[in-house]
Amino acid sequence: MVTTSLANERVKYARSLHRERARTREKRFLIEGTRSVQEALQAGVRPVLAFFTGRLRESRQGAELLSRLEQAADCLMEVSPEVMASMSDTVTPQGVLAVVPTPELPWPAHGLVVILDSLRDPGNAGTILRSAWAAGAAGLATSKGTVDPYAPKVARAAMGAHFHLPVRAGLSAGELARLTCGRRLILADQAGTPYWEIDWRGDVALVIGGEARGAEVTEGLAEARAAIPMVAGAESLNAAIAAAVLLFEAVRQRSQNP
Repeated sequence: MVTTSLANERVKYARSLHRERARTREKRFLIEGTRSVQEALQAGVRPVLAFFTGRLRESRQGAELLSRLEQAADCLMEVSPEVMASMSDTVTPQGVLAVVPTPELPWPAHGLVVILDSLRDPGNAGTILRSAWAAGAAGLATSKGTVDPYAPKVARAAMGAHFHLPVRAGLSAGELARLTCGRRLILADQAGTPYWEIDWRGDVALVIGGEARGAEVTEGLAEARAAIPMVAGAESLNAAIAAAVLLFEAVRQRSQNP
């Protein structure tokens, strides 16, 4: 049976998770698209709710995903394209969306972590999450004033990183100081030292500041500042690209001389 009503209670519940307050209260968030849902299932996540449209059956990949959802999801519903669009955060939905529990992975005592301080662009935040996972970072935390890491646009850009990387969200300066105690805080800052001259080994926290004003919460905690030198007149890199450059310099150094 295909659900066509926007007034359906499960559909309304999924739509409520576009609001940060609801995500925080329910400890659940939305993931969308075949790759994100596949990654969640591969990580052993059991969706609380999953929705799909007939479009999902049109490809072999989609049909296989639907078969897996039938086994894993607590509740699976076929909905009309109009209902899917009402829950989706994309212009052209891929035909699958799920409500999943917010992961509660333990925070690491050692290793490289990333701090997002006053970063407000969801695409940048999600891409940094994805890069941090790819670079083998041990965790990621966000300051107060940073976009919610579980917002739909962030989750879509992160492509499943939430299920592998411990995340702590919306922390004050004091909370961040306690969370990163024992780690050297290195702030991405164009007025700093060229990034290849900085020691990225050991227990380190890379701080990526906001697009407009930079780091507003951890400014006074940084022990070093890492710059990415560019040719004269070049526009500054966006936060996600800068974070990837710095993260993979850390990977290079740590792999050569742990």
